[in-house]
Amino acid sequence: MTKSAAKNPTPPDLYLFLQMANIFAINRCSSSVYQRFIVQFNSTQRFSSLSSHVSKSRFIKLNNLRRNCSLSSDAAAPFIVADDEKYGNKQVISITPRLYDYILANAREPPVLRQLREETANMRGSQMQVSPDQAQLLAMLVQILGAARCIELGVYTGYSSLAIALALPESGCLVACERDAKSLEVAKRYYELAGVSHKVSVKHGLAADVLKSMISNGETCSYDFAFVDAEKRMNQKYFELLLQLVRVGGVIVIDNVLWHGKVADPLVNDAKTVSIRNFNRNLMADDRVSISLVPIGDGMTICRKR
Repeated sequence: MTKSAAKNPTPPDLYLFLQMANIFAINRCSSSVYQRFIVQFNSTQRFSSLSSHVSKSRFIKLNNLRRNCSLSSDAAAPFIVADDEKYGNKQVISITPRLYDYILANAREPPVLRQLREETANMRGSQMQVSPDQAQLLAMLVQILGAARCIELGVYTGYSSLAIALALPESGCLVACERDAKSLEVAKRYYELAGVSHKVSVKHGLAADVLKSMISNGETCSYDFAFVDAEKRMNQKYFELLLQLVRVGGVIVIDNVLWHGKVADPLVNDAKTVSIRNFNRNLMADDRVSISLVPIGDGMTICRKR
């Protein structure tokens, strides 16, 4: 490679370079990482050398990152500063691996849940399982509500449903919907192991079909709590059906509302991301519920039916 080529990479190289910067800097919101990647490309001349619209868009995005993100003096606990003065330059914690390890170390996880989590970690699709801090929040919401009748859409191997069932009173009931029979067998095995099988009504099938059947059976407004962690493009449909089943004052929690950060990236427009983005926008305007988007796990929105 010639010296001139080293100083001025070809547009394809620049595009790959900017993609790497985007992955490391945008996801971590780390200005120091940003500086190491972008310092060579901050002149007007180099910006003009970018051939594609996408490359230029990513350059602008990374340049904005430098202004919008800051780090505290402690590299182990970075924070993000809201750039807009309307937010009063609010400093918000950015979760690092070290800080997340600390959070998990301070999450209460019953032994049976830990056993299920460790078994699921070796299975295909293990990333779908909620984290211990998420499960702890779900259980606490059930306890705060004094919930007795709950619904879960998307059981997988049963980690979140088991956490909910453990929090329910002995007379409580959780309707657990899952379309994958193999993972559902794991869930049922752990319900039995934990002694909560009598609280869980397993429904093998499509979540929307199960909910419609429950409505037809006259179960409207009879549930206290629902957790949605199923097909993301169906979130709006699930939400409308659950609003009929959950009582006034009841709670609906939707998982993955941040979708690995993709919802905030205007360059990402695949079907699932757009669907979640639209769902989040609809919730903002929906006066039938009070909402709180909580940045825990992959993002959870807590909705209270008015």
